[in-house]
Amino acid sequence: MNKTSLALAITLATIANQAVAAGFIEDSKASLDLRNFYFNQDTRNQSAPSSREWGQGFILNVQSGFTEGTVGVGVDAIGLLGVRLDGGGRSGKAGIDRTPGTLFPLDSGNARHDYGKVGATAKARLSRTELRIGTLLPRLPVVTYNDGRLLPQLFQGGQITSQEVDGLTLTAGKLEHTKTRSSTEDISLRIAGAARPTGSPASTPLADSNAFYFAGGDYKLTKDLTAQYYYGNLEDFYRQHFLGLVHNWGLGGGNLKSDLRYFHSGSDGRNGSVAGRAQGYRSSGYWAAGDSKAGEVDNRTWSALFTYGHSGHELSAGYQQVSGDSAFPFLNQGDGSTAYLITDRQIGKFLSAGERTWLVGYGYDFGKLGVPGLKASVVYLSGDNIDSAERDRKEWERDFRLDYTLQAGALKGLGLSWRNASFRSNAAADLDENRLIVSYNLPLL
Repeated sequence: MNKTSLALAITLATIANQAVAAGFIEDSKASLDLRNFYFNQDTRNQSAPSSREWGQGFILNVQSGFTEGTVGVGVDAIGLLGVRLDGGGRSGKAGIDRTPGTLFPLDSGNARHDYGKVGATAKARLSRTELRIGTLLPRLPVVTYNDGRLLPQLFQGGQITSQEVDGLTLTAGKLEHTKTRSSTEDISLRIAGAARPTGSPASTPLADSNAFYFAGGDYKLTKDLTAQYYYGNLEDFYRQHFLGLVHNWGLGGGNLKSDLRYFHSGSDGRNGSVAGRAQGYRSSGYWAAGDSKAGEVDNRTWSALFTYGHSGHELSAGYQQVSGDSAFPFLNQGDGSTAYLITDRQIGKFLSAGERTWLVGYGYDFGKLGVPGLKASVVYLSGDNIDSAERDRKEWERDFRLDYTLQAGALKGLGLSWRNASFRSNAAADLDENRLIVSYNLPLL
């Protein structure tokens, strides 16, 4: 039993003895999220089959209150189930025009009929400080869980959050494993570029780590200005510092939001040595042939995004620059992941070594025209200057999104979403993608 599981078991035992305490039951909440998800991705410039799958997801969230006393304790639980409605063919079969593996785990080349996963989180609260051990869904600049498919990604670890000082939120913790969005197994952590030891057979696992440490905080300098600093360390891969500044400014009857971000990432442990990188502790990126630093994390990424909203209209413009020999490093197990970048969009992430990306976007809330709940947006990104042996490597993406939420009636809150994207590159597959999502939250407690 690992340390996290042991601590969780001890805390659950303590809670069992105090479950009758006021607050634990009275403040409990439970809800069931229903998510019907259709996914269609078409490869345009290659003979590869398309990916088309359809499924129904169920996400049960149960959150207890805290027991009374100086230290209150409680427990949360999450249960996830995905049911296949259309499996998308068979992977690897000759002559197929579509292949599965996007929404569901594969079993002998076929998408499973269903898959599920569960998690539990023990929690304790003292004053305005809360400790959580077990299943976590972090949303921080240095680690963010992915929720871009039928079921969300889950992490396993411990986290402490403190708000003892007004305007200041401090967070620290450690992650050990993850269940990716279309997997039921706990797997260890790595980054893009991680490999097998040099000369090892294909059956050898990729290099990974069971320790990601993080710490940092948000501080509201004024009611409209928030400063951020966070640190992340994936043992034997990389260390990362993040600085952020978010400002809101009333302007011309509307609001101008400025979002400034800077990451500085370097090697850690085995990634910092030739011998360690030969063991597979590598990063993706571009290095000249024979460079002894090949595979070492070396990255600086900064970005600025400005968004102006007025009378239902929202106009945005941004720029991102990736510097250094490696691509931007973040937790990436190869089965869906999220990077805290303004360029992490429906298909691409625009985070290759040397890449420069600009983006523009426009959105409109039709509530201003008497259709509340209807929103539309479009974003265009263009990236170039990507470090590569091929000259003039570039890519672009266009995303369109239409959302409607029912405002009244028996199905009030039912959400309908259409997300359409096109991605083009002179060094990767050209993709067109559609996602159709119907979602509904059913309160149980």
